[in-house]
Amino acid sequence: MKRLLIVGHAPSANTKRLRDAVVAGAQDAEAEAVEIVVKAPLEAGPQDVLAADAIILGTTENLGYMSGALKDFFDRTYYQVIEEKQGLAYGLYIRAGLDGTGTRRAVESIVGGLGWKAIQDPVLCKGEWDEAFPDHCRELGMLAAAGLDAGIY
Repeated sequence: MKRLLIVGHAPSANTKRLRDAVVAGAQDAEAEAVEIVVKAPLEAGPQDVLAADAIILGTTENLGYMSGALKDFFDRTYYQVIEEKQGLAYGLYIRAGLDGTGTRRAVESIVGGLGWKAIQDPVLCKGEWDEAFPDHCRELGMLAAAGLDAGIY
């Protein structure tokens, strides 16, 4: 059984919809050999990453940077997982009121240092709320779970 870890910061109803869409997409993939684990960034730790075969990260754009909760997650896990999780497949979605550029750069810098490999370009849900945002996040979850199930990651 492979494990997909979803670490999504959801401080609002809309960001919870994004995280829930990622989970729904992963479930829709009907990947019977994939266990889906969902945690808030402040609840997830190194043991969760070490047990994961792929990870999806979700964050808000806060002052042009990732959420403090996701940064805290990285602060607590980085050195405990750096050696063992080189090459971990990851996905990223960002809820950005502006353009998400700084947030994307910050997360990609950290995951680059960890040696993680993106399964696709980040899902940038930027600007005013758009009802298509959850659909994009659902696709990310589906892609990650199907890829794990098929042995791609």
